[in-house]
Amino acid sequence: MSKTRSEVLKESQTKGIAAGAVTVGAVAAGVLLSPYIAVAAAVPAVYLSIKWWKHRSENGIKF
Repeated sequence: MSKTRSEVLKESQTKGIAAGAVTVGAVAAGVLLSPYIAVAAAVPAVYLSIKWWKHRSENGIKF
């Protein structure tokens, strides 16, 4: 069974918040610790951001 529009929007919001939080963590790690740790922390941020963009494009969600 397919999801309703509100369920898809809620899922998109959750994925966007997760991607944003990980990105903020990567930036904070770069500022507070070292650039090497920031690069390692940026990998999951990029992955989650790509998943979020893909989810939005597959479901026709515009900005």
